[in-house]
Amino acid sequence: MRSVVFALFCTFGIASSAHGQQTPPAAVPVGTVVAESKATTPSFEFVGRVEAINRVEVKPRITGFLEEILFREGDAVKEGAPLYRIERGSFEAAVKQAQGALERAKAARTLTEIQLKRAEDLLKTSSGTVVARDQALAADQQAQAAILEAEANLQTAQINLGYTDIISPISGKVSRTNVTKGNAVSSSTGVLTTIVSQDPMYVTFPVSQREFLNVRKSGKGVDVKSLKVKLRFSDGTIYDQVGEINFVDVTVDRATDTITARATMPNPNGRLVDGQLVTVVIEVGTPEQKIVIPQSALIADQEGIYVFIVADGKAAIRRVKPGAESGTGIVINSGLTGGELVIVQGLQSIRPGTPVRATPVAPAG
Repeated sequence: MRSVVFALFCTFGIASSAHGQQTPPAAVPVGTVVAESKATTPSFEFVGRVEAINRVEVKPRITGFLEEILFREGDAVKEGAPLYRIERGSFEAAVKQAQGALERAKAARTLTEIQLKRAEDLLKTSSGTVVARDQALAADQQAQAAILEAEANLQTAQINLGYTDIISPISGKVSRTNVTKGNAVSSSTGVLTTIVSQDPMYVTFPVSQREFLNVRKSGKGVDVKSLKVKLRFSDGTIYDQVGEINFVDVTVDRATDTITARATMPNPNGRLVDGQLVTVVIEVGTPEQKIVIPQSALIADQEGIYVFIVADGKAAIRRVKPGAESGTGIVINSGLTGGELVIVQGLQSIRPGTPVRATPVAPAG
């Protein structure tokens, strides 16, 4: 009996010991980056739109049937490149008709010159009259006027013949054609196609009164037009060209209380497209050392903004005050001192105090 009780006691003791030593939770794998101190330049950001410097709507100047389309839609074209051709037959005939009229006018002038000379000679010998001389002079002057009119008609016919070849007035990219071969076109037909220049491009953006004053203040007396301009695309990438402000409007828009500014941006590779929406970044002042972390690390709640860091193998919260964007990262004005392992991946699986297994993640460029 005693042996049975002893066995039961030992079994209960072993079970109690096993229950008291629970298996610790498995560490959650997370991706981390080091909060680094980087030299960052104070900047201001605005929403801007790309605009072609030159934009031309191609329209016909004469009436005729469209005989040929000489470009491929979306291609780059040079200034003077042929785009459309209108049937030339009737315009070539008009040129020849005008040339014939000019020759007739010249022949008529030859006769009036002879008649005027004869009338003047007769008047000198008293065989002619003043009236006859005046009539010959008037006829000669009318013949001169007829020549001028015929020359003008010929020039008009030649111009119209030249308009049968519709050429590109600028270099740029050509849009789709709105009229196809065989259709009748005229000045009232509308736009045949549109051409926009490519390099450089304008970027226009509105600046509030407050932001405008802040830029001037941060620039410490530097001319706004001398500030360098960078662009960030909607996917977060930074445009590899730097532009400069070339125009600041002289009036404030009363409806929006903003001033329109415009920058000129190089576009050698055609990455900027007319009408494209971009973020305009204007850097002012001198570089400062700031903590920069990926924007993906930021989390917001009712108390503000915070990040998770790895502390003693566990996830811990750090309240931060973010500042301006720096490339694809964000400047942290307070809350981090540098060197912390900031969690950027696996955030949905952790809570404060969760054991974590940190794996370094390469920061985005």
